[in-house]
Amino acid sequence: MNCPFCAISHKDYIAENEYAFAIYDKYPVNKGHALIIPKRHVASYFDITERERQAIFKLVDRCKTLLDEKFNPDGYNIGINVGKYAGQTVMHLHVHLIPRYKGDIDDPTGGVRGVIPEKRVY
Repeated sequence: MNCPFCAISHKDYIAENEYAFAIYDKYPVNKGHALIIPKRHVASYFDITERERQAIFKLVDRCKTLLDEKFNPDGYNIGINVGKYAGQTVMHLHVHLIPRYKGDIDDPTGGVRGVIPEKRVY
């Protein structure tokens, strides 16, 4: 298996718990963009255990606090891509925690609906 997330060093973690860890995204959408990743190699959100799910979302909360203190964003997007046709490029589950800042786009209306740009504004 050649998974970039399985090869991440502990020294690059910004937070971790028993079942998951968090890092800054190598290709950030915005300053502070973090990824929360289960330690077990699993491709889909729908294949994780309840303990992994709880651990992942505890880290989402912990990272939000960390990012609030470090970057002071005005909002967040939280997203998970499941499968190639949803845009997943690394087939190891990861949750995007993307800080948003006033003015980072002209009109943020629609939020995550922007994955299909013509559906964003409704």
